[in-house]
This record gives sequence, C-alpha cells and structure tokens, in this order.
Amino acid sequence: MNISLTPKLECLVKQKVDAGLYNSASEVIREALRLMEERDQVQQLKLQALKDEISLGLESLEAGKGNTLDIEAIKAKGRKELGRK
Repeated sequence: MNISLTPKLECLVKQKVDAGLYNSASEVIREALRLMEERDQVQQLKLQALKDEISLGLESLEAGKGNTLDIEAIKAKGRKELGRK
C-alpha cells in the first residue's frame, strides 16, 4: 500500500524516526492508526453512554417522574447572576 502525506505530516514522521522513537515510517503510521482506532472506540463508548442516559431520561418522563421548568425563574436567576459580575 502506498500513501501520500502532506509535507508537514511527512516531516513529522521523519522527525519521529530521526529522534529514535520509531525504527521506520511504517511504525509511526501503524502507531498513529492504533491511536486513531482507540480514539474512535472511546468516542463510540461516550456516544453509547449518552444514548443510554437519554433513554433513561425519556423513560423517566414517560413514567411521570419529570419536573417542569419554570423558564421565568431560570431567566430571573440568570439576570441576577449577571448583575453580580
């Protein structure tokens, strides 16, 4: 497989190899791909946790356990906080 890198990325890869952190450009790219995969997995876990929380909230609302918001009270509290600054 051949890949093309921007000059900036190519320089970064070369710097990593020249610094002795990696033995080859291929090692740098493999590590970058592993880190990207790890980041994607973390993002997927966060997304699933968010979906789970939304489901719990919706179930709570359907069970009549929700609280109504007093928009005017929220606005008044915000204005009061802004006035303190």
